[in-house]
Amino acid sequence: MRIRRFVPVFAVLIFLAACNMQPKQAQLVNIRGVVFGTYYSISYFSEKGEVYQHEIDSLFNVFNESLSYYVPQSLISRINNNETDLVDDFFRVVYLRSVEIFESSGGAFDPTVSPLVNAWGFGFTQRRDMSQQKIDSLSQLIGLNHTRLADNRIVKEDPRIQFDFNAIAKGYAADVIGDFLAARGITTYLVEIGGDLTARGLKPDGSKWRIGLEKPARDFDDPQDWDYYVELLDMAVATSGNYRRYYEEGGQRFSHTIDPFSGYPVTHNLLSVSVFARDGMTSDAYATAFMVMGFEKAKAFVEQREDMEAFFIFSTGPEEFGTYATSGLKLLRREDL
Repeated sequence: MRIRRFVPVFAVLIFLAACNMQPKQAQLVNIRGVVFGTYYSISYFSEKGEVYQHEIDSLFNVFNESLSYYVPQSLISRINNNETDLVDDFFRVVYLRSVEIFESSGGAFDPTVSPLVNAWGFGFTQRRDMSQQKIDSLSQLIGLNHTRLADNRIVKEDPRIQFDFNAIAKGYAADVIGDFLAARGITTYLVEIGGDLTARGLKPDGSKWRIGLEKPARDFDDPQDWDYYVELLDMAVATSGNYRRYYEEGGQRFSHTIDPFSGYPVTHNLLSVSVFARDGMTSDAYATAFMVMGFEKAKAFVEQREDMEAFFIFSTGPEEFGTYATSGLKLLRREDL
């Protein structure tokens, strides 16, 4: 069995840095670091050039202590282990938004799917010998509708139910950092965490933030490449894909996206989807939901929504792929830069 592990920046967006765009009245500040097992990059324009690295890292630490599935004493870990049922502000916000998206997506987005994710070898445990009986048993623990929030306390119908907000938390964290910057009077910024981005404001020269949309890679460690880019203004974007996180066994490729309805890794032809929305939570969660739905269902879903756009990459044959962008998304070609 060959395991294809998670690469640091798997969400497939590339920040295109601007040059010579800092007029005298504003300074471009760039901050880099590591958080949530991946990299973050924050760029903003500030009149005095204030650097908020320490404050941002401290905020990330508080966020981690609440929502990190991989920190043993985090709030979410203690809730999963039934050591507490009392939530904090971060947990409450992400839980309530998860419920909304769970319902609107018909259950395609489900933060309680982690027992199946772990069993298939994409969590923090080794893959088990899977069988239909094992899948049926674990599926009894899946379903956000089997939980509720009452008086700031989580109620689980089955104490074995576990939460994993990884498919929404990075987008939420980008929103939180953006709010932190806005509270300090910064109106133009780009916050990127592992490929999930939140962008606000025009640069001092009047231009928008630019990001590239990566082409599917043949293997998980192939270098990133891209043909199209988009310009962002007051928008968030997140990408989910199956071509950089998988394992192979017996000549078959198993995707890390687990279908909460069947209990199996998805097998459709959708390779990746980038979702553009007003906030990071929305774009992050729906990117995962669309990977569960598959191209045709996700396309039909997003075309009915006025609050988001999407860019799909799907397989059309061996080593071949097609693309589709919703009508409100303006794609620009790399060759035109």
